[in-house]
Amino acid sequence: MKWRTFNGNRIDIPIKSKVEETIIRETNLGYKLKVCIGSDSLVRGEDIEFATVIVFLREHRGGFMYISNDRITQTMSVKERMIAEVAKSVEIAYHLCDLLDKYDVDLEVHADINTNPGFKSNVALREAMGYILGMGFVFKAKPDAFASSYCADKMI
Repeated sequence: MKWRTFNGNRIDIPIKSKVEETIIRETNLGYKLKVCIGSDSLVRGEDIEFATVIVFLREHRGGFMYISNDRITQTMSVKERMIAEVAKSVEIAYHLCDLLDKYDVDLEVHADINTNPGFKSNVALREAMGYILGMGFVFKAKPDAFASSYCADKMI
């Protein structure tokens, strides 16, 4: 995956190294951090565009994020697409979890899935929640899943 900052600067080192650098820098500046990981997708014709974000929240001091985008050409049901989003987030969370544990940084995985049964994305709620919780991560869904619903959504 290729990563960049919000202002478009490419991250040319492995994302795990960049996250560690970031945690050390922000901790040295006196910030308590929390990391939220989320993904969103958008169907455009025959393509599905994905955005995955790693959001760093500084307690009472705002935050920032790293972004990765990719695109596939494949037909998926809404449920399949929601689970694909969650899989992208879980993959990154799993890749970073030992590092976040090492520095005592809280982690949440956000799913762009509505808890209201009246919305299409709700068909994937149970599976997504089971997947994320089963991996040992804190799960957040809409309306609390800002990393996926707002941050990643704006990056597509």
